[in-house]
Amino acid sequence: MPQSVLVLHPYFKRKPSGLRHPESCLEEAIGLAHAIDLEVADTAIVPLDKPTSATFIGSGKVEELKGRIAAADIQLAVINYTLSPVQQRNLETAWGCKVIDRTALILEIFGARAATHEGKLQVELAALEYQKGRLVRSWTHLERQRGGFGFLGGPGESQIEIDRRLIRDRIAKIKKQLEQVTRTRALHRKTRRDVPYPVVALVGYTNAGKSTLFNRLTGAHVLSMDKLFATLDPTMRSFSLPGGGKAILSDTVGFVSDLPTELVAAFRATLEEVLEADMLLHVRDVSHPDAQAQKRDVEDVLKKLFGAPPENIIEVCNKIDKLTSPSSRGGDGRGGDAYISAFTGEGVDALLHMIARGMERRFFARAEFTLPAGDGKAMAWLHAHGKVVEQRVEEDYIHVSVQLSPENIHRFEQLHAVRL
Repeated sequence: MPQSVLVLHPYFKRKPSGLRHPESCLEEAIGLAHAIDLEVADTAIVPLDKPTSATFIGSGKVEELKGRIAAADIQLAVINYTLSPVQQRNLETAWGCKVIDRTALILEIFGARAATHEGKLQVELAALEYQKGRLVRSWTHLERQRGGFGFLGGPGESQIEIDRRLIRDRIAKIKKQLEQVTRTRALHRKTRRDVPYPVVALVGYTNAGKSTLFNRLTGAHVLSMDKLFATLDPTMRSFSLPGGGKAILSDTVGFVSDLPTELVAAFRATLEEVLEADMLLHVRDVSHPDAQAQKRDVEDVLKKLFGAPPENIIEVCNKIDKLTSPSSRGGDGRGGDAYISAFTGEGVDALLHMIARGMERRFFARAEFTLPAGDGKAMAWLHAHGKVVEQRVEEDYIHVSVQLSPENIHRFEQLHAVRL
């Protein structure tokens, strides 16, 4: 049976301009709760001048919410902000229910969704880093309601005091295992470069439609659903470019505002796929009221990863089928490079041509070869690995002009032809 939940979003009245509206932040927090099937029984937006050290929100609001929590028989309160261990414990004492903050909720979602060995290791590492300062367990009378890492299920571990040294040892062990994952990924990337196909990585805010676009371009059937963090483990498939040639598409974890630092560090191995990609597609939900704020959040994460804004990136404005009018595209007038609906397919062909042109400019060079007229195998290789621009027949030879990557030019010279 789902736990009955209060979702509370605090906001500071003297906020800088340009940030999200409190209502949108609350809606996102509700979406996070729904992502692991929690039953939201009550919600609240709490304006603050500044947080209090004891309970984060003021004593008057604490008392008001205590009555609402009791009346609705709420077992869990989610605070859409980062709480200190003391604030969390004091709110639990005041309200008589379990209290978790935004970081714990996101960690719980990741714990429930991670499917691969690597993903589970990354989530466990993030959970242990988070737990290091929160070892006090005061809820002896609550039973664990579900699996995961113990954030939503009461005291966890049957009230056993977790030893800090054991946590440190486990963290060290996981980091060593993830280092091996990083080395394995590096070998996989080297293998792909030897093929070689360029790699295109999808990045964007969670629930922007990256997995739907992934399925549209590759014909795959990865999990695609209207929930936050539907994709955690990276997936890679090949797809065809207009005019011939192939590329590899990587679907990565979605970003979110105020992403816990523990998760950014833990998912470094996964995000290396983004760092190593030849091109990025920044997929945006332009129908979302906070589209511009979400764009800034993703750009901030990319800057942290790359040290500067990445150069070879296409901004893909998705979900245009949900816009009320064409004039609403681009939100505040700062539009993207491509407008598509991954759901209906509108604009996807134009996006593919844009990707192909970007790849040609960045990765392909013009080369000319002379082949025997009957060498169909060599011609098939050129069509499979590049773009044949022109060909002319002279007696027993074919003169071919083709766009290929430098690596494939070298490979073709070794295998098939004498270059002019």
